[in-house]
Amino acid sequence: METIYGNLKGLKPSQLKQLQRLYHQRLPSDRITTAEFAQRLAAVSTDLDTPVCAYINRRGQVIRVGVGTPRQTQIPALELPRYGPERLCGIRCVATQLQPETPKESVLTAMALQRLDGLVLLTLSGSGFQRRGGGATGYVQAAYLAHLVPQPQERWTVSPALSLDVLVKHDFLALTSGLEEEFRRQFIARQVDSDHDRVVLVGVRVADDSKAQFQTRLLELQRLVDSAGGDVLETLHQRRSRPHPQTVLGAGKVQQLALTAQTLGANLIVFDRDLSPAQVRNLEAQLGSRVVDRTELILDIFAQRAKTGAGKLQVELAQLEYQLPRLTGRGEAMSRLGGGIGTRGPGETKLETERRAIQRRIARLQQEVNHLQAHRARLRQQRQRQEVPSIAVVGYTNAGKSTLLNVLTNAEVYAADQLFATLDPTTRRLTVLDQASQTPRSLVLTDTVGFIEALPSSLTDAFRATLEEVTEADALLHVVDLSHPAWQEQIRSVMAILRDMPITPGPILLVFNKLDRVESEALALAQDEFPQAVFVSATRRLGLDTLRQKLLQLVDYALPV
Repeated sequence: METIYGNLKGLKPSQLKQLQRLYHQRLPSDRITTAEFAQRLAAVSTDLDTPVCAYINRRGQVIRVGVGTPRQTQIPALELPRYGPERLCGIRCVATQLQPETPKESVLTAMALQRLDGLVLLTLSGSGFQRRGGGATGYVQAAYLAHLVPQPQERWTVSPALSLDVLVKHDFLALTSGLEEEFRRQFIARQVDSDHDRVVLVGVRVADDSKAQFQTRLLELQRLVDSAGGDVLETLHQRRSRPHPQTVLGAGKVQQLALTAQTLGANLIVFDRDLSPAQVRNLEAQLGSRVVDRTELILDIFAQRAKTGAGKLQVELAQLEYQLPRLTGRGEAMSRLGGGIGTRGPGETKLETERRAIQRRIARLQQEVNHLQAHRARLRQQRQRQEVPSIAVVGYTNAGKSTLLNVLTNAEVYAADQLFATLDPTTRRLTVLDQASQTPRSLVLTDTVGFIEALPSSLTDAFRATLEEVTEADALLHVVDLSHPAWQEQIRSVMAILRDMPITPGPILLVFNKLDRVESEALALAQDEFPQAVFVSATRRLGLDTLRQKLLQLVDYALPV
């Protein structure tokens, strides 16, 4: 039996049968509709006293009938037969409306979201009659034809009110083929212009967020996307008392996001917060694009940056722990197990097999991380036997830790103006001439992975072998990017992460970096708030002599004789 979509409440069996008979109609492929089909659809809609929609493929077959407006009966993105910025979906919609008015924006938006070949809106006359033989006529007063256009500024075009006789003479095949050719040219030009992911950022500002904090978070998210190799096309945001439990955003904002992503040709949506597996599935079903949350974005950057075996090991562990709870419901082949009679059997055999394989892999990686912890512990013990003090360089990502390590020790660690440019820890020996005793003294500096606000728990667990360098070091060198507008919040974020570590780290020396980029007001504020801190510029090599002597004082304080 053919399915009727939309609001069927109150419909009589005879009316449902009329709707189902629409599925038996066949239209010419080169015409958007015929007069007979339009009148028949209008007659059914007049009888129901509600709008009716018929969706027709390019072979002229009616594939979907719905009761309601095109917005209420639209086809979900994941169910469309063809989808993409370079072509139309291959389906046209013929719909009715009760009021004599031009198509509303919500109706046109639904057309754009589905990338329909075209939309015909039939205005009902309110009366009509049946011809001999059962054919309906006289039910259509006027018609509007709408379709997408390749220009992103316009999005669509709508004809003036047309008579049905004029509408049915349109060469619809020539229209769609011409539009698709233009869309294809735009898509190819866009692909040549950039081979990166085309990204739309989404931010949700809840009641607890100040405007400054929210803007800082969005700027950081944009930097993360840049570090991952994506191109940010647009940023959308919404203020809510709390995120929507199913889609994070409200229904109208989700629709706006889908239209924006489609218009700009975006293939990735990135949210500024962590999403639940259900939220990701709901959003992808409505948007028709991949959806990534903040944690998955950071994990992707880590996967790109990991160069050593230890780094790759820890990244894989973090990714698997992130993916495990998100397996359920991926794809129709993995049908869910239920409870009760008739729900047992093979069910989610494929899903369960994949889950067990991931769990086994996680257990194996956990063992390897434990071995890595033991190896790092032996290295630390060796340094302790040689009585070489160790200092861990910590700080917010992109604070300049690697650059500072390079200029102090000639380490040649990769450094770039990117978030998480360096992932693998690097340990180098530093020899400093003690000005008081005029004797050279040695100490060890270890560059660690950068911190970030709300560091994902999966990363903290997976990188425990690396983060142990922080807790086991004799002292910490906390590097701060003083040129960043939110440097105070970054200090608080780093200190919060340090406080949550299982072992309390040693004493901390605060070092403000990028002195050459700082305005005088920020410098005066930092000097007044942190009088014991050291102010340097690693790239200009300013304040390094003072820093070296402060490091010796830090070691003497941490390891009194």
